[in-house]
Amino acid sequence: MGHDTTVLAHLSDVHLPPVHGFTPSTWGVKRTLGWINWHSKRRFIHTRAALDAIIADVLAQRPGHILVSGDLVNIGLPREYVAARDWLFTLGTPEQVSVVPGNHDAYVAGDARRGISLWRDYMTDHPYEPADQVGRAECFGVPFPFVRRVGQVAIIGVNSGVPSKTAIGEVGPRQIARLAQELARLGQAGLVRVVMIHHPPVPGLATPGRALVDRVALARVLERHGAELVVHGHNHTLSSVVRGGIRVEGVGSASAGRAQRHQPLACYNLIRIHGQGADAGIEIVTRGIARPDGPVETVAVRTLPLQTTAPIFSAGP
Repeated sequence: MGHDTTVLAHLSDVHLPPVHGFTPSTWGVKRTLGWINWHSKRRFIHTRAALDAIIADVLAQRPGHILVSGDLVNIGLPREYVAARDWLFTLGTPEQVSVVPGNHDAYVAGDARRGISLWRDYMTDHPYEPADQVGRAECFGVPFPFVRRVGQVAIIGVNSGVPSKTAIGEVGPRQIARLAQELARLGQAGLVRVVMIHHPPVPGLATPGRALVDRVALARVLERHGAELVVHGHNHTLSSVVRGGIRVEGVGSASAGRAQRHQPLACYNLIRIHGQGADAGIEIVTRGIARPDGPVETVAVRTLPLQTTAPIFSAGP
């Protein structure tokens, strides 16, 4: 592997099992429904055995950096955030791992702010010095977007998790404005820009009750300033969209030990980035469990094209 190659591992929607700490003080309509859903269905899908197998394989690949695009927890219980922090410690140091929150992490406003702040060190600039702190949006006590450098790659972490009755996401005008500035600055520096967000930024990839409410505004910023790669989770599916020179890659749940509808079993993407800036080549190797309780193996390999003349995003729903 050449000296100008950077390897990233991208996993998402960990949904760490089990769910503990559901007490009268944490009751509420949303949490109660979520707890029932977990015990009746989701706990049979998201298993620690599948997650442990995926993480063992990730670490065996020795990536330069690990990206976790949200939904570490399930119903936002205080003990879940502590368990997620402890799990992150086993994955790597804050210098080796970057995290953005998902909608399940933002399940209930007060607990989300206190809980997500436990992961703060995994969501701060490193080793990158922004021009200033003005204009960044504070989400759960953490300023977003953050930027991290890994060789010639700049990872831009964007928060889309917001407390809501549904699974919608929102980036917000302050975060979008700052993202525009950082994309322009990092592009001028000749870095490969990798944007990480939980919700898919492509219109049409999520139903209205699960989509980004400001996806069109976000799309326009990406369209104007460019990015070499956008990675997301949320849908628990593998997806690949390339338009206008921007690659948008989704990944399945890292803990799916049993199949659910069209969703794949536990998997992650190994991203190899060759070269610098807009001329970089990107190869995606999806590794995952092909059958329940089976070993982790290569599921798919694809080299992403560099250019296309199609619009990046439509302005549709």
